[in-house]
Amino acid sequence: MVESFVSESSNIIPFSSSQVIVEKAPKARIGDLDKKKYLVPSDLTVGQFYFLIRKRVQLRPEDALFFFVNNVIPPTSATMGSLYQEHHEEDFFLYIAYSDENVYGASQN
Repeated sequence: MVESFVSESSNIIPFSSSQVIVEKAPKARIGDLDKKKYLVPSDLTVGQFYFLIRKRVQLRPEDALFFFVNNVIPPTSATMGSLYQEHHEEDFFLYIAYSDENVYGASQN
């Protein structure tokens, strides 16, 4: 029954959108987001999504913001759709951690 629900619910979301959950990294010293779930246009770039999240966290221009997907910093030129296709979980969400510093020691792709 759960499988049929997941199958049906995945048909509801248009292919032009990506379901994203954005959570603060464990050791981050940065503000919390007012919401964690986002339905993001697939053609939006990671850089554009950075801008949106920066506004929601209310960062100053000089403050750093890092995204991590599976402990790797995604390229800002990648689209959210391509990131979603490559890294979404079995629950059909893309999980992004954010931090004010490179807490995972990850390198950019």
